[in-house]
Amino acid sequence: MTFTLLLDLDDTLLDNDMDAFVPAYLQALSGHMARHSPPQRFAQTLMAATEAMMANRRPDRTLEETFAEAFYPALGLSPEALRPDIETFYREVFPALRQVTRPRPAAPALVEAALERGWRLAIATNPLFPRTAVEQRLAWAGLPVEEYPYALVTSFETFHFTKSTPAYYAEVLGRLGWPQGPLLMAGNDLDLDVRPAQKAGLPVFWVTAFPEGGTNPLLVDGRGPLDSLLSWLGARPPASLAGRFETLDAALAALRVTPAVLDTWTRRLSPEVWSVSPAEGWSLVETICHLRDADLEVNLPRLQTTLREDNPFLPAVDADSWVEARKYRCENGPDAARRFIEVRMGLLALLDALSPQDFRRPVRHGIFGPTTLGELVIFMAGHDRMHLRSLHALISPRIAARQGAS
Repeated sequence: MTFTLLLDLDDTLLDNDMDAFVPAYLQALSGHMARHSPPQRFAQTLMAATEAMMANRRPDRTLEETFAEAFYPALGLSPEALRPDIETFYREVFPALRQVTRPRPAAPALVEAALERGWRLAIATNPLFPRTAVEQRLAWAGLPVEEYPYALVTSFETFHFTKSTPAYYAEVLGRLGWPQGPLLMAGNDLDLDVRPAQKAGLPVFWVTAFPEGGTNPLLVDGRGPLDSLLSWLGARPPASLAGRFETLDAALAALRVTPAVLDTWTRRLSPEVWSVSPAEGWSLVETICHLRDADLEVNLPRLQTTLREDNPFLPAVDADSWVEARKYRCENGPDAARRFIEVRMGLLALLDALSPQDFRRPVRHGIFGPTTLGELVIFMAGHDRMHLRSLHALISPRIAARQGAS
């Protein structure tokens, strides 16, 4: 199976201390926009909107949309009024911030070796910036997107969660079709690259000046300088880098990102793609209708029953038969997607309100036997991952073709 490697950008592939870069960025941007707003007010408003992005947990709202809702009304200005100057900033002023950074020679060597081995590479940078700012920093690192075929580069236009939450890492994996082979996250920041990735179920290599050896209080899979990563991987059996998704934290993250991934995949999707059927399996509209009704008529009632009753019996439900019986293929795809997201957000609200003790409540399942509410959630997440894998294989070539033509 293909190895999937997620790589952080700032202070991993590129020497870029964010404690120096962010103030320089704020000063440059607020100064450039001074004719619209006093620089101090502009910078404070931008940071408040950034905090709103970091706090977002809604899978139906991209980070760009979250930012816009918090930023433009607070300034009393419209996006249309600011957009030309913002585009000029990223085109003409942002490139000067390169002087705050330095390339790391180990980074191109690592990426080139990974691609030669046929690995799938994702640039897992905190998606607080627009795509152009990410692409420019990759170029400063000697890793331009024009020359390196990354499977994914995260930015605020299409992502819904930031690296402060495990949902970000689940969204990366969901966008990649939940790859089933070995995988690894490599990054330097304990609070953004290590702990949330571990909670999402990823093996982690901590990029640090401290090599392996001695105590390992973080229980990371590996640690050391960036130039040691390839040799460390060479000494690891692939099976040791399998995803660890059978935990409650990982399951909750996976359930949150399914509507987010579908939101990204289905925006501006050609009408005919909704009904394309593979040789085996369901079309996009059939799968979304199945997920919608499974949440509405199976998952939500089961969770509610388990919370209401003591050790209830939950009979098995043949939801697969609904695809033909209910003629899902005839439904309107965008309407079904909106309804699924609405239903899933209700399920997430229920889960967010539960205590650790609630997740330990016992239940008797018609197929799995004695289990707990927490394990029900883990089963639900596995069901999501299975269907996103199938949909990724079905529609990702069509999404790529659409993007290539645009």
